[in-house]
This record gives sequence, structure tokens and C-alpha cells, in this order.
Amino acid sequence: MAAQSETFSDMPLRFSIPSRHARGRLVRLDETLGEILAAHAYPPLIEKTLAEALVLTALLGASLKEPGSQLTLQTQTEKGAIRLLACDYKDGALRGYAQFDDATVAALPPDSTLFGIFGQGYLAITFDRMLPASEGGGRYQGIVPLEGASLAEAAEHYFVQSEQIPTLIRVAVDHVRGRCIAGGFLVQHLPEGEEGRERLHVRLDHPEWDHVEALASTTSKDELADPALPLEEMVWRLFHEEEAVLIEQGDGLSKGCRCDPAHIRDVIAKFPAEDRAEMADEAGDIVVDCEFCSRRFPVSLASFNN
Repeated sequence: MAAQSETFSDMPLRFSIPSRHARGRLVRLDETLGEILAAHAYPPLIEKTLAEALVLTALLGASLKEPGSQLTLQTQTEKGAIRLLACDYKDGALRGYAQFDDATVAALPPDSTLFGIFGQGYLAITFDRMLPASEGGGRYQGIVPLEGASLAEAAEHYFVQSEQIPTLIRVAVDHVRGRCIAGGFLVQHLPEGEEGRERLHVRLDHPEWDHVEALASTTSKDELADPALPLEEMVWRLFHEEEAVLIEQGDGLSKGCRCDPAHIRDVIAKFPAEDRAEMADEAGDIVVDCEFCSRRFPVSLASFNN
């Protein structure tokens, strides 16, 4: 396995092990993560949780190669410190934010469990693929309980429950030289063979997957969050004894809030004049808040009369 260039951060790396019927992805978020988090003054526990969610979103979204396709990850909870967490990926652009209760967060210990952070709730993962329906396009959503020690474990349950694909996911979040770094690793077993053959999940034994899973489980959190460690080297450390490992760099990642003043005005313009008047404040502006980038966009009511 050789690479022409080294992948460090903000660019997913895909790999496959043909002889083991396995595929995987790695990603490390550095500057992109910093730009997303900088829009909000999150408490450390919320920052860590959102960083983990953004890594998961990047790992899952990196599987989408069709332009315009989107991956959305969102939590739905009844009680808990985090009331809403939403992230999405589209064409290499990441965004995400969290709504939380300050008093509840302040009372939680730094090592709070997933249940302690979210309470009882669900994780929803939605794929919007820009492909013909005959090729697997359209919208598909899977919902699983927020169970396990982390969001990564909850995402593993999604693949087992919704897609019957054995999956191992590891995510790490750390602070390096004053900035938040987050890395993630996902490896899956490919369904064995062509249409009409036995599906993997009906078999009790599968030494190829057991072998890959055992190796992948040795991935350390220090490796995932080390901005100086190339992702190719991580793959080499894990699977260098395999017959062949194929790698492919994904598109670079960036902070991707899609709020645009012109687009916002066009959306507001579709409302009837009387509805726009009700939306306006005392100064005659319709103010739209973007939760993702924490910006306010005032649109003058008078501008619609021009």
C-alpha cells in the first residue's frame, strides 16, 4: 500500500481490503472543526459531544460520491442536557450545532454517559442520494435509540439494525495545543457476493470479519486525534500484513453553512405581504437567525416594496 501524498486532517480517507471483504473510512477534523465550534461558546461537554457528532457525520457523509447528495445526523430527545443536536454533510461541507440547557449541563460531570447527556432519545440518520431510484437514490432514514457509551456506539447499532452490516466505529476528541481535534474510524464488512447469495447477517461464523474487527479494535484514541499522524499510516499500522489494501482520498472538508442573504430574502418574498408584516420587528426588519453559524440576517420589510 503506497500513497502519493499524506492525508492528515480535514480530508477523509477511504480504504478497502478486497481479500477480507471489508471497507472503511478515516477522518480527522482540525481547522474545519475549529471554525464550526468558534461560532458558539459551548461548554466543554457540549463541545466534545458536538465534535464527536461532526466526525460521525463526516465519516458517513464521505460515502456519498454523487454531487448534491446529503447526510443528516440528528438527535431527538425528551429530556437531558442536549435538547437538539443537528449536523449535516453535503459535497464536502460540514455544519452542526447543539441546543442545550445551561443549568443541566453545569450539573453534569465531565465524564457523563450518553444517557446523562441526552436522557431518553433517538438518533436519526438520513441519506438523501442524488441517484435514480433504480440505483438506490432518494431519501432513506434510519432511527435507533440513543444507547451505548457514546454516539459512535449508537451509530454502530444503526448499521446493525437498519442495514444489517457489521460495523465498528471509533471516535476520539482531544485538545492539542489549545485547539479541539477530533478523529474517527469506521470499518465495515461488505455483504458477501452478488445478488441472490446468502446475506452476511444470517451466518453465525465469519472469520474474515472477526479478523478485521480484531485488528481495527486496536486503534487508539491518541492515534485518531493526533494531527501529526497521517491517516495512511494508521491504515498501514492496522492492515500491513494483508494481501492488498486500496486507498482513496475523499474530497476536502470545510465549514459549510448555507445561509445566504439573497436566498433568505427570496424565501421570505414567497410569503404574503400580510404575513411578512407580522414577522417584522418594531424597526421594520424581519430577522432570521441561523443556528448553525450563530448569525442574524435582518431583511428590511420596505425592501419588498421596491
